[in-house]
Amino acid sequence: MKVTAEKNEQVANLIFASIYPLYLDRLEKNGRTKEELNQVIKWFTGFDQDSLQSLIDEKATFRTFFQKAKINSNAHLIKGVVCGYRIEEIEDEFELYKQCRQMEKLIDELAKGRKMEKILREEKK
Repeated sequence: MKVTAEKNEQVANLIFASIYPLYLDRLEKNGRTKEELNQVIKWFTGFDQDSLQSLIDEKATFRTFFQKAKINSNAHLIKGVVCGYRIEEIEDEFELYKQCRQMEKLIDELAKGRKMEKILREEKK
């Protein structure tokens, strides 16, 4: 599927605090924890618990969330399909949408029981 400017804008304007509980609920149903969710988000964005809670409290949009994030240098290793979109084929002009899908891919892997050391990708040496 192709990302459109409208779709990118729609995701950019979503409130992170309204989506976070959905991520958490999904993971808890699969036996994972809030701490694991936050560990994955921290790896991807650099946000510690306090920073993450501040963004939730201020009802930051995904646009603000990703503008403030320090995306992990290994994020390019996140590949695959999420919600019908192949991450590596999302155009650079839709970087925010791509980052959102990358984070969702990590959360999906966590929900499916993948080991944390596999989720938190590292370059092969």
